[in-house]
Parts: sequence; C-alpha cells; structure tokens
Amino acid sequence: MDGTTSSPHDLGAVEDRLYRLRDFALCNGDTMPEATLVYETYGRLAPNGRNAVLLTHGFTGSHHFAGRNPANGGQPGSWDGLVGPGKAIDTDRLFVVASNMLGSSFGSTNAASRNPKTGEAYGPDFPAITIRDIVAAQKALLDSLGVKHLVAVAGPSYGGYQGFQWAVAYPDFMDAIVAVNTAPWASVNTDKQLAEVTARLAADPHWRGGRYHGHGEPMDALIDIRVETLKRYGIEDNLKLRYPDPAAREAAIRETAAEWAAKWDAHSLIILRRALLGFDTRPDFARIKARVLYILCRSDNLFPPKIAPDVMRALKEAGVEARYFELDSDLGHSSAGPEHAKWSPVLREFLAPLVADAAG
Repeated sequence: MDGTTSSPHDLGAVEDRLYRLRDFALCNGDTMPEATLVYETYGRLAPNGRNAVLLTHGFTGSHHFAGRNPANGGQPGSWDGLVGPGKAIDTDRLFVVASNMLGSSFGSTNAASRNPKTGEAYGPDFPAITIRDIVAAQKALLDSLGVKHLVAVAGPSYGGYQGFQWAVAYPDFMDAIVAVNTAPWASVNTDKQLAEVTARLAADPHWRGGRYHGHGEPMDALIDIRVETLKRYGIEDNLKLRYPDPAAREAAIRETAAEWAAKWDAHSLIILRRALLGFDTRPDFARIKARVLYILCRSDNLFPPKIAPDVMRALKEAGVEARYFELDSDLGHSSAGPEHAKWSPVLREFLAPLVADAAG
C-alpha cells in the first residue's frame, strides 16, 4: 500500500501536525519561551469534545501510530493493527491524537532545535524537563484541539509511564489508561543508566562536548547503543525466521539501528532518560479515578510479568478498577504492535463501555 489508497479498515494517508507552546512553564521553575509538539490525528472530535484517545509513544519511538505518513517513509504506524476504522481503537467513533514527546527526535522541540536565547541549537543546554512536563505539554495540545475529556490514554513502554502520569496528574480528565509493557515507576537504576549513556556518547569523537550540531552526530556510539537496545527489546527473536543465519541477522539489526540513528538526535537519549529521574506514581495511586488495563508480555525482560501482582495489588488497595492481561509472545518488549491480534479483543472489550458513554 502506498498511502494513497486504503481498505475500509485502514486510515490511509496521515500527516504531521504542529502545535506551538509559548512561555511553557517547567516543573523546575524554568520557562521555555517557545516549544513545538508534532502529532498525528485520526478520526473526528465529537461536538462535546469527549470522544478522544491520546496515544503516547515509547522511549525511542515516534508518534506515528497508524496510517501511512510520508514523513515516516510511508510505513504503517506502530499500532496500525489496533487503530483505525472498526479496529479496537475505532476511528469511526473516536478522535485519536498521537503526540510526539517534548524532547524526542521526531519533530518536537529537542536539543537540535534553536535556543531562542542564543540563536544556536540547544545542545547540552536543553532544559531538564520531567515526565510531568511532557504530559503537561500534551494537556496543552489537547486543550488547543478542543478536547474536553479523554476516553483513554494508551501507550507502550515510556508511553505507559506517561499513561500513569496522566492518571495521577489529571485524574478527572480521562476514563481509562491502557499501559502496555511498562510499569508505574522508572527503574531504580535510572541515574546509573543516565550516567552510562552520557559517558558512552561523550566518548565518541564526534560528541564535541555535546555541541555537535552542524558538525555531524556521534553516529558510531548511537548505532552501537541502538543495536544493544533492539536486542534487549527482543529483535533477535523477531528476525529469526527471516534471517536464520546469525551473521545475516546481525547485519540486519545493525542496518535497522543505522536507519534509526540517522533520524535521532543523540541528546534525546539523555533528555528523556533524565526526565524519568524520581518517577514513581505508586504513592499517588489513590488519586487515580481512571480504569486501568495493564498488559505485560511473557518474554519481556525489561518489564517481566513477575512485577504484575504487586502493581495490581497496589491499584486494588488504592480503590482503582484494574484489569491485567498477559500477552503470550516471544517478541518481548516490542510485542505490542506486531502481536496486536493477541490482545486487540481484550482492548476492544475494555474500551467498549467507555466509547458508548462518550457517544451518549
């Protein structure tokens, strides 16, 4: 499919849209004079502004969840099997907003953007944003679109972090969150992970003290980091059938990593990791009014199913209505999109009464 035609169940062509914030106040007391969020939308907003779903993406992913966007090479979105006419997130009935994170590398303001104070790229001077700031920027975007209430916030991995943050920060603004291959807290080793990735990037001769913009990215370090990340996410199992030869599989992984690195700003690895320092929504579970659908994958080494009982127990003790589903897949952390058929019925059933209420 080339993006110009579609079946009744596909969205066809979609496009990037821009939202500009002015004088955006950050949690640390700083203010960004200007910032831009890139996003996609699918479906139409109801007159009452209450039929919307927000999709939140993973750490190194993009906001391209569905349809075919020329800015993403015309490739299908990461949740194309879940989002569209008649699908579990039904765009015939829902208005879907897929927002790129502030600080990410797919069009939103990040370290490569111009710092209004200097006229040069932010580089290492990019503000120390938090996940609360990322979510607050999304809230401003939704307000600008006329969204009055969300049916759900849904997303995988870092997107699930955002879902939990939404639930505690704006408890009256949504009916549900769908948190996939994630947790309501960041790793206790986040500070160590931040130090490690910073050191690895700094060791690349192209880093230039973090002021490499205009001179070329620290590409070698970025590709190596990406290869390791993809392997942690389960890409080797994903590619075994297509590339049974280990050498060919390794070459394919490095090619995939290089393609990603060509679109990614190295600083975003630091910005988004730093944004998670101290992130833990568990102490605020009592604030949650949304229903929770929590989904983990059997083979995910980053968020193994063994964490589910404690999460579900804490939600129950806080009075939160929650459901857990375990995805039976060998694809690990990256399973949500490719294995959509295995959990789409659960998602559809979970959302059905909420969608009906929004329409009513």
